[in-house]
Amino acid sequence: MLDPKILRKDTEAVTKNLLKRGFVFDESLWNKLETKRKELQGFTEKQQSELNDVSKSIGIAKKNSEDTSILQDQASKLTSEIKELTSDLDALLAEIDEFVLSIPNLIDDDVPDGADETANIELRKEGTPRDFNFEVKDHLEIGRNHEIDMEAGVKITGSRFKVLRNDIAHLQRALTNFMIDIHVSEHGYEEVYVPYVVNQDSLYGTGQLPKFEEDLFKLEGNTNFYLTSTAEVPVTNLFRDEILDSESLPIKYVCHTPCFRSEAGSYGKDTRGIMRLHQFEKVELVQAVEASDSEEALEELTGHAEAILKKLELPYRVVSLCSGDIGFSAAKTYDIEVWVPSQEAYREISSCSNFRSFQARRMKARWKNKSQNKTELLNTLNGSGLALSRTVLSLLENFQQADGSVSIPDALRDYIGRDSILNK
Repeated sequence: MLDPKILRKDTEAVTKNLLKRGFVFDESLWNKLETKRKELQGFTEKQQSELNDVSKSIGIAKKNSEDTSILQDQASKLTSEIKELTSDLDALLAEIDEFVLSIPNLIDDDVPDGADETANIELRKEGTPRDFNFEVKDHLEIGRNHEIDMEAGVKITGSRFKVLRNDIAHLQRALTNFMIDIHVSEHGYEEVYVPYVVNQDSLYGTGQLPKFEEDLFKLEGNTNFYLTSTAEVPVTNLFRDEILDSESLPIKYVCHTPCFRSEAGSYGKDTRGIMRLHQFEKVELVQAVEASDSEEALEELTGHAEAILKKLELPYRVVSLCSGDIGFSAAKTYDIEVWVPSQEAYREISSCSNFRSFQARRMKARWKNKSQNKTELLNTLNGSGLALSRTVLSLLENFQQADGSVSIPDALRDYIGRDSILNK
Protein backbone atom coordinates (compact mmCIF):
# COMPACT_ATOMS: atom_id res chain seq x y z
CA MET A 1 0.00 0.00 0.00
CA LEU A 2 1.40 3.39 -0.97
CA ASP A 3 1.99 6.01 1.67
CA PRO A 4 -1.03 8.39 1.50
CA LYS A 5 1.32 11.26 2.39
CA ILE A 6 3.30 10.68 -0.80
CA LEU A 7 0.10 10.46 -2.81
CA ARG A 8 -1.03 13.81 -1.42
CA LYS A 9 2.27 15.66 -1.55
CA ASP A 10 3.74 14.38 -4.82
CA THR A 11 0.88 13.08 -6.93
CA GLU A 12 2.63 13.97 -10.20
CA ALA A 13 5.74 11.90 -9.33
CA VAL A 14 3.53 8.94 -8.31
CA THR A 15 1.64 9.18 -11.60
CA LYS A 16 4.88 9.16 -13.63
CA ASN A 17 6.33 6.23 -11.69
CA LEU A 18 3.19 4.12 -12.05
CA LEU A 19 2.98 4.91 -15.76
CA LYS A 20 6.29 3.06 -16.23
CA ARG A 21 4.39 -0.07 -15.19
CA GLY A 22 1.65 0.70 -17.69
CA PHE A 23 -0.64 1.59 -14.78
CA VAL A 24 -2.70 4.73 -15.35
CA PHE A 25 -3.28 6.43 -12.03
CA ASP A 26 -6.73 8.07 -11.91
CA GLU A 27 -5.51 11.44 -10.67
CA SER A 28 -8.92 13.04 -11.27
CA LEU A 29 -10.69 10.54 -9.02
CA TRP A 30 -7.97 10.82 -6.39
CA ASN A 31 -8.25 14.62 -6.31
CA LYS A 32 -12.04 14.37 -6.12
CA LEU A 33 -11.86 11.95 -3.17
CA GLU A 34 -9.22 14.04 -1.41
CA THR A 35 -11.17 17.27 -1.86
CA LYS A 36 -14.29 15.64 -0.46
CA ARG A 37 -12.30 14.18 2.45
CA LYS A 38 -10.78 17.54 3.37
CA GLU A 39 -14.15 19.27 3.24
CA LEU A 40 -15.92 16.58 5.26
CA GLN A 41 -13.10 16.27 7.77
CA GLY A 42 -12.90 20.04 8.14
CA PHE A 43 -16.63 20.44 8.67
CA THR A 44 -16.70 17.54 11.15
CA GLU A 45 -13.85 19.12 13.14
CA LYS A 46 -15.66 22.51 13.06
CA GLN A 47 -18.85 20.95 14.39
CA GLN A 48 -16.90 19.08 17.07
CA SER A 49 -15.23 22.34 18.12
CA GLU A 50 -18.66 24.02 18.40
CA LEU A 51 -19.94 21.09 20.48
CA ASN A 52 -16.95 21.45 22.80
CA ASP A 53 -17.72 25.16 23.25
CA VAL A 54 -21.40 24.46 23.91
CA SER A 55 -20.48 21.74 26.43
CA LYS A 56 -18.27 24.20 28.26
CA SER A 57 -21.06 26.76 28.27
CA ILE A 58 -23.47 24.17 29.70
CA GLY A 59 -21.00 23.45 32.49
CA ILE A 60 -20.62 27.13 33.34
CA ALA A 61 -24.42 27.71 33.21
CA LYS A 62 -25.08 24.77 35.53
CA LYS A 63 -22.45 26.05 37.91
CA ASN A 64 -24.26 29.38 38.00
CA SER A 65 -27.66 27.65 38.33
CA GLU A 66 -28.75 29.07 34.95
CA ASP A 67 -31.22 27.55 32.47
CA THR A 68 -29.38 25.24 30.05
CA SER A 69 -32.31 24.02 27.92
CA ILE A 70 -31.37 26.02 24.82
CA LEU A 71 -27.73 24.97 25.14
CA GLN A 72 -28.80 21.36 25.63
CA ASP A 73 -30.85 21.51 22.42
CA GLN A 74 -27.83 22.93 20.56
CA ALA A 75 -25.60 20.16 21.95
CA SER A 76 -28.12 17.49 20.99
CA LYS A 77 -28.40 18.84 17.46
CA LEU A 78 -24.63 19.09 17.06
CA THR A 79 -24.14 15.57 18.42
CA SER A 80 -26.63 14.22 15.89
CA GLU A 81 -24.94 16.12 13.04
CA ILE A 82 -21.48 14.93 14.08
CA LYS A 83 -22.69 11.31 14.24
CA GLU A 84 -24.04 11.60 10.70
CA LEU A 85 -20.88 13.35 9.47
CA THR A 86 -18.67 10.71 11.09
CA SER A 87 -20.64 7.96 9.37
CA ASP A 88 -20.23 9.74 6.02
CA LEU A 89 -16.52 10.26 6.67
CA ASP A 90 -16.00 6.61 7.58
CA ALA A 91 -17.70 5.56 4.35
CA LEU A 92 -15.54 7.97 2.36
CA LEU A 93 -12.34 6.78 4.05
CA ALA A 94 -13.31 3.18 3.23
CA GLU A 95 -13.75 4.22 -0.41
CA ILE A 96 -10.34 5.89 -0.36
CA ASP A 97 -8.77 2.78 1.19
CA GLU A 98 -10.30 0.62 -1.53
CA PHE A 99 -8.92 2.97 -4.17
CA VAL A 100 -5.43 3.03 -2.64
CA LEU A 101 -5.36 -0.77 -2.22
CA SER A 102 -5.79 -1.11 -5.99
CA ILE A 103 -2.62 0.90 -6.69
CA PRO A 104 0.60 -1.10 -7.25
CA ASN A 105 3.91 -0.33 -5.56
CA LEU A 106 6.26 2.35 -6.81
CA ILE A 107 9.22 0.83 -8.63
CA ASP A 108 12.84 1.60 -7.76
CA ASP A 109 14.74 4.07 -9.92
CA ASP A 110 17.11 1.40 -11.26
CA VAL A 111 14.36 -0.89 -12.56
CA PRO A 112 14.75 -1.14 -16.36
CA ASP A 113 12.09 0.54 -18.47
CA GLY A 114 10.07 -1.71 -20.75
CA ALA A 115 6.61 -2.96 -21.61
CA ASP A 116 7.08 -6.71 -21.18
CA GLU A 117 9.55 -9.53 -20.49
CA THR A 118 11.47 -8.82 -23.71
CA ALA A 119 12.87 -5.71 -21.99
CA ASN A 120 14.21 -7.59 -18.95
CA ILE A 121 17.95 -7.12 -18.46
CA GLU A 122 20.28 -10.09 -18.08
CA LEU A 123 22.66 -9.43 -15.20
CA ARG A 124 24.77 -12.60 -15.20
CA LYS A 125 25.01 -16.22 -16.29
CA GLU A 126 26.41 -19.12 -14.30
CA GLY A 127 27.36 -22.49 -15.72
CA THR A 128 27.45 -23.71 -19.31
CA PRO A 129 24.61 -25.64 -20.90
CA ARG A 130 25.64 -29.20 -21.60
CA ASP A 131 26.35 -30.52 -25.10
CA PHE A 132 24.50 -33.81 -25.56
CA ASN A 133 25.78 -36.53 -27.91
CA PHE A 134 22.33 -38.11 -28.06
CA GLU A 135 18.78 -36.92 -28.71
CA VAL A 136 17.55 -34.87 -25.77
CA LYS A 137 14.30 -35.96 -24.12
CA ASP A 138 11.98 -33.72 -22.18
CA HIS A 139 11.09 -34.49 -18.56
CA LEU A 140 7.90 -36.39 -19.42
CA GLU A 141 9.77 -38.74 -21.74
CA ILE A 142 12.42 -39.23 -19.05
CA GLY A 143 9.76 -39.92 -16.38
CA ARG A 144 8.61 -42.97 -18.27
CA ASN A 145 6.37 -45.74 -16.89
CA HIS A 146 4.13 -43.14 -15.23
CA GLU A 147 6.80 -41.93 -12.74
CA ILE A 148 5.53 -38.50 -13.79
CA ASP A 149 1.86 -39.30 -14.21
CA MET A 150 -0.20 -36.44 -15.59
CA GLU A 151 -3.08 -38.77 -16.51
CA ALA A 152 -3.50 -39.84 -12.89
CA GLY A 153 -3.54 -36.16 -11.86
CA VAL A 154 -6.34 -35.53 -14.35
CA LYS A 155 -8.29 -38.55 -13.07
CA ILE A 156 -7.96 -37.57 -9.42
CA THR A 157 -8.51 -33.83 -9.82
CA GLY A 158 -8.22 -32.33 -13.29
CA SER A 159 -5.77 -30.85 -15.76
CA ARG A 160 -2.49 -29.39 -14.49
CA PHE A 161 -2.22 -31.71 -11.52
CA LYS A 162 0.48 -34.36 -11.27
CA VAL A 163 1.30 -37.63 -9.54
CA LEU A 164 4.97 -38.48 -8.92
CA ARG A 165 6.08 -42.02 -8.18
CA ASN A 166 9.15 -43.91 -7.00
CA ASP A 167 12.48 -42.26 -7.94
CA ILE A 168 10.98 -38.94 -8.98
CA ALA A 169 8.80 -38.66 -5.87
CA HIS A 170 11.94 -39.44 -3.86
CA LEU A 171 13.85 -36.78 -5.82
CA GLN A 172 11.33 -34.08 -4.95
CA ARG A 173 11.36 -35.06 -1.26
CA ALA A 174 15.16 -35.10 -1.22
CA LEU A 175 15.30 -31.66 -2.85
CA THR A 176 12.95 -30.24 -0.23
CA ASN A 177 15.15 -31.43 2.63
CA PHE A 178 18.34 -30.42 0.85
CA MET A 179 17.15 -26.85 0.21
CA ILE A 180 15.86 -26.29 3.74
CA ASP A 181 19.04 -27.73 5.28
CA ILE A 182 21.25 -25.41 3.21
CA HIS A 183 19.20 -22.32 3.96
CA VAL A 184 19.15 -23.08 7.69
CA SER A 185 22.74 -24.25 8.20
CA GLU A 186 24.58 -22.05 5.69
CA HIS A 187 22.35 -18.99 5.18
CA GLY A 188 20.99 -18.46 8.70
CA TYR A 189 17.25 -18.89 8.08
CA GLU A 190 14.80 -20.10 10.71
CA GLU A 191 12.54 -22.88 9.47
CA VAL A 192 8.82 -22.34 9.98
CA TYR A 193 5.72 -24.42 9.27
CA VAL A 194 2.55 -22.48 8.45
CA PRO A 195 -1.09 -23.10 7.46
CA TYR A 196 -1.86 -23.80 3.81
CA VAL A 197 -5.24 -22.07 4.21
CA VAL A 198 -5.20 -18.29 4.66
CA ASN A 199 -7.83 -15.64 5.35
CA GLN A 200 -8.64 -12.45 3.47
CA ASP A 201 -6.63 -10.24 5.82
CA SER A 202 -3.49 -12.22 5.02
CA LEU A 203 -4.07 -11.91 1.27
CA TYR A 204 -4.77 -8.18 1.56
CA GLY A 205 -1.58 -7.84 3.58
CA THR A 206 0.74 -9.20 0.90
CA GLY A 207 -1.18 -7.72 -2.04
CA GLN A 208 -2.95 -10.72 -3.60
CA LEU A 209 -6.30 -9.13 -2.76
CA PRO A 210 -8.28 -7.34 -3.96
CA LYS A 211 -6.75 -7.30 -7.46
CA PHE A 212 -5.85 -10.96 -8.03
CA GLU A 213 -8.76 -12.91 -6.56
CA GLU A 214 -9.33 -14.75 -9.84
CA ASP A 215 -5.90 -16.36 -9.47
CA LEU A 216 -6.82 -17.87 -6.09
CA PHE A 217 -8.70 -20.99 -5.03
CA LYS A 218 -11.42 -19.86 -2.65
CA LEU A 219 -12.93 -22.39 -0.26
CA GLU A 220 -16.68 -22.83 -0.45
CA GLY A 221 -18.65 -22.66 2.79
CA ASN A 222 -16.39 -19.96 4.21
CA THR A 223 -16.14 -16.68 2.32
CA ASN A 224 -12.96 -15.73 4.16
CA PHE A 225 -10.69 -18.74 3.45
CA TYR A 226 -8.42 -19.43 0.47
CA LEU A 227 -5.74 -21.97 -0.39
CA THR A 228 -2.43 -20.14 -0.27
CA SER A 229 -0.95 -19.21 -3.64
CA THR A 230 2.58 -18.98 -2.20
CA ALA A 231 4.30 -19.39 1.18
CA GLU A 232 4.99 -15.65 0.94
CA VAL A 233 1.42 -15.05 2.15
CA PRO A 234 1.30 -16.99 5.46
CA VAL A 235 4.98 -16.45 6.31
CA THR A 236 5.04 -12.68 5.71
CA ASN A 237 1.81 -12.34 7.69
CA LEU A 238 3.65 -13.60 10.76
CA PHE A 239 4.71 -9.93 11.01
CA ARG A 240 1.16 -8.54 10.68
CA ASP A 241 0.09 -6.23 13.53
CA GLU A 242 3.45 -6.77 15.24
CA ILE A 243 6.03 -4.28 16.55
CA LEU A 244 9.40 -6.03 16.51
CA ASP A 245 12.43 -5.12 18.59
CA SER A 246 15.32 -3.72 16.57
CA GLU A 247 17.58 -6.41 18.05
CA SER A 248 15.51 -9.12 16.34
CA LEU A 249 16.19 -7.75 12.84
CA PRO A 250 16.86 -8.98 10.28
CA ILE A 251 14.42 -11.88 10.50
CA LYS A 252 14.92 -14.65 7.94
CA TYR A 253 12.39 -17.46 7.52
CA VAL A 254 12.49 -20.51 5.24
CA CYS A 255 9.32 -22.50 4.64
CA HIS A 256 8.21 -25.41 2.48
CA THR A 257 4.57 -25.32 1.36
CA PRO A 258 2.35 -26.41 -1.48
CA CYS A 259 1.05 -23.55 -3.60
CA PHE A 260 -2.33 -23.41 -5.32
CA ARG A 261 -2.99 -21.16 -8.30
CA SER A 262 -5.83 -21.06 -10.79
CA GLU A 263 -3.39 -19.70 -13.41
CA ALA A 264 -6.13 -17.49 -14.79
CA GLY A 265 -5.30 -16.27 -18.28
CA SER A 266 -2.49 -18.78 -18.84
CA TYR A 267 -4.42 -21.35 -20.87
CA GLY A 268 -2.33 -22.75 -23.72
CA LYS A 269 0.92 -21.65 -22.06
CA ASP A 270 3.32 -24.29 -20.66
CA THR A 271 0.55 -26.85 -20.48
CA ARG A 272 2.82 -29.84 -21.15
CA GLY A 273 4.20 -31.57 -18.10
CA ILE A 274 5.08 -29.98 -14.76
CA MET A 275 6.27 -26.52 -15.84
CA ARG A 276 3.01 -24.78 -14.87
CA LEU A 277 0.60 -26.46 -12.48
CA HIS A 278 -2.39 -25.63 -10.31
CA GLN A 279 -0.69 -27.31 -7.35
CA PHE A 280 3.07 -27.23 -6.88
CA GLU A 281 5.57 -26.83 -4.07
CA LYS A 282 8.20 -24.29 -3.16
CA VAL A 283 10.84 -23.71 -0.56
CA GLU A 284 10.30 -20.02 0.14
CA LEU A 285 12.64 -17.43 1.64
CA VAL A 286 11.18 -14.42 3.50
CA GLN A 287 13.08 -11.58 5.14
CA ALA A 288 12.02 -8.60 7.28
CA VAL A 289 14.58 -5.82 7.63
CA GLU A 290 15.02 -2.13 8.37
CA ALA A 291 14.46 0.15 5.36
CA SER A 292 18.17 1.02 5.17
CA ASP A 293 19.05 -2.66 4.74
CA SER A 294 16.51 -3.75 2.14
CA GLU A 295 18.63 -3.23 -0.99
CA GLU A 296 21.47 -5.29 0.44
CA ALA A 297 18.97 -7.89 1.65
CA LEU A 298 17.62 -8.36 -1.89
CA GLU A 299 21.12 -9.09 -3.19
CA GLU A 300 21.73 -11.50 -0.30
CA LEU A 301 18.42 -13.33 -0.70
CA THR A 302 18.95 -13.71 -4.46
CA GLY A 303 22.41 -15.09 -3.75
CA HIS A 304 20.92 -17.66 -1.38
CA ALA A 305 18.57 -18.93 -4.10
CA GLU A 306 21.46 -18.99 -6.59
CA ALA A 307 23.57 -21.02 -4.16
CA ILE A 308 21.15 -23.95 -4.48
CA LEU A 309 21.49 -23.96 -8.27
CA LYS A 310 25.28 -23.80 -8.01
CA LYS A 311 25.35 -26.77 -5.65
CA LEU A 312 23.06 -28.67 -8.00
CA GLU A 313 25.37 -27.77 -10.93
CA LEU A 314 22.50 -26.36 -12.98
CA PRO A 315 23.19 -23.59 -15.54
CA TYR A 316 21.16 -20.46 -14.89
CA ARG A 317 20.98 -16.74 -15.42
CA VAL A 318 19.73 -13.79 -13.37
CA VAL A 319 17.60 -11.06 -14.96
CA SER A 320 16.29 -7.78 -13.61
CA LEU A 321 12.60 -7.45 -14.41
CA CYS A 322 11.58 -4.36 -16.33
CA SER A 323 8.85 -1.94 -15.27
CA GLY A 324 6.18 -3.65 -17.37
CA ASP A 325 6.93 -7.17 -16.11
CA ILE A 326 7.35 -6.55 -12.39
CA GLY A 327 4.74 -7.79 -9.89
CA PHE A 328 2.03 -5.67 -8.30
CA SER A 329 3.62 -5.44 -4.82
CA ALA A 330 7.30 -5.38 -5.79
CA ALA A 331 9.58 -2.36 -6.00
CA LYS A 332 12.33 -4.42 -7.64
CA THR A 333 12.59 -8.05 -8.74
CA TYR A 334 15.30 -10.40 -9.92
CA ASP A 335 14.20 -13.57 -11.71
CA ILE A 336 16.50 -16.58 -11.71
CA GLU A 337 16.06 -18.69 -14.83
CA VAL A 338 17.38 -22.25 -15.14
CA TRP A 339 18.44 -23.85 -18.42
CA VAL A 340 15.90 -26.33 -19.83
CA PRO A 341 17.58 -28.46 -22.54
CA SER A 342 14.39 -29.69 -24.25
CA GLN A 343 13.29 -26.09 -24.79
CA GLU A 344 16.81 -24.72 -25.39
CA ALA A 345 15.85 -21.80 -23.20
CA TYR A 346 16.23 -20.36 -19.72
CA ARG A 347 13.00 -20.63 -17.71
CA GLU A 348 12.05 -18.98 -14.42
CA ILE A 349 12.75 -21.06 -11.31
CA SER A 350 12.84 -18.28 -8.70
CA SER A 351 11.59 -14.73 -8.34
CA CYS A 352 13.24 -12.57 -5.64
CA SER A 353 11.58 -9.28 -4.75
CA ASN A 354 12.01 -6.27 -2.50
CA PHE A 355 8.60 -4.89 -1.49
CA ARG A 356 10.08 -2.11 0.66
CA SER A 357 7.30 -0.91 3.03
CA PHE A 358 4.41 -1.66 0.63
CA GLN A 359 3.31 -4.90 2.31
CA ALA A 360 4.22 -3.72 5.81
CA ARG A 361 1.92 -0.70 5.53
CA ARG A 362 -0.97 -2.97 4.54
CA MET A 363 -0.14 -5.35 7.42
CA LYS A 364 0.80 -2.72 10.02
CA ALA A 365 4.10 -4.56 10.44
CA ARG A 366 6.56 -2.36 12.33
CA TRP A 367 9.76 -2.33 14.33
CA LYS A 368 10.83 -0.22 17.31
CA ASN A 369 13.61 2.23 16.51
CA LYS A 370 14.91 2.71 20.05
CA SER A 371 17.59 5.24 19.09
CA GLN A 372 14.89 7.62 17.81
CA ASN A 373 12.15 6.36 20.15
CA LYS A 374 9.65 5.72 17.37
CA THR A 375 8.16 2.88 15.39
CA GLU A 376 8.92 2.43 11.70
CA LEU A 377 7.52 0.19 9.00
CA LEU A 378 9.41 -2.98 8.19
CA ASN A 379 10.72 -3.69 4.71
CA THR A 380 9.77 -7.18 3.49
CA LEU A 381 11.38 -9.38 0.85
CA ASN A 382 10.81 -12.87 -0.47
CA GLY A 383 12.03 -15.30 -3.07
CA SER A 384 11.73 -18.93 -4.12
CA GLY A 385 14.61 -20.98 -2.91
CA LEU A 386 13.55 -22.87 -5.13
CA ALA A 387 10.34 -23.94 -6.93
CA LEU A 388 10.43 -27.73 -6.62
CA SER A 389 8.64 -28.93 -9.77
CA ARG A 390 10.88 -26.84 -11.98
CA THR A 391 13.97 -27.98 -10.06
CA VAL A 392 12.92 -31.61 -10.59
CA LEU A 393 12.29 -30.87 -14.28
CA SER A 394 15.66 -29.17 -14.77
CA LEU A 395 17.60 -31.93 -12.97
CA LEU A 396 15.94 -34.65 -15.04
CA GLU A 397 16.68 -32.89 -18.31
CA ASN A 398 20.17 -31.55 -17.58
CA PHE A 399 21.45 -34.80 -16.03
CA GLN A 400 19.77 -37.29 -18.39
CA GLN A 401 21.92 -40.07 -19.79
CA ALA A 402 21.77 -41.92 -23.09
CA ASP A 403 20.53 -45.12 -21.37
CA GLY A 404 17.51 -43.32 -19.89
CA SER A 405 18.93 -42.94 -16.38
CA VAL A 406 19.52 -39.61 -14.66
CA SER A 407 22.73 -38.78 -12.79
CA ILE A 408 22.47 -37.18 -9.37
CA PRO A 409 24.76 -34.19 -8.64
CA ASP A 410 27.25 -34.71 -5.82
CA ALA A 411 25.53 -32.29 -3.42
CA LEU A 412 22.30 -34.33 -3.52
CA ARG A 413 23.67 -37.88 -3.37
CA ASP A 414 23.54 -38.21 0.42
CA TYR A 415 19.82 -37.32 0.25
CA ILE A 416 19.10 -39.82 -2.54
CA GLY A 417 21.47 -42.59 -1.44
CA ARG A 418 22.52 -43.29 -5.03
CA ASP A 419 24.47 -41.59 -7.79
CA SER A 420 21.71 -42.07 -10.37
CA ILE A 421 17.98 -42.78 -10.66
CA LEU A 422 15.60 -44.28 -13.23
CA ASN A 423 18.08 -47.05 -13.98
CA LYS A 424 16.75 -49.86 -16.13
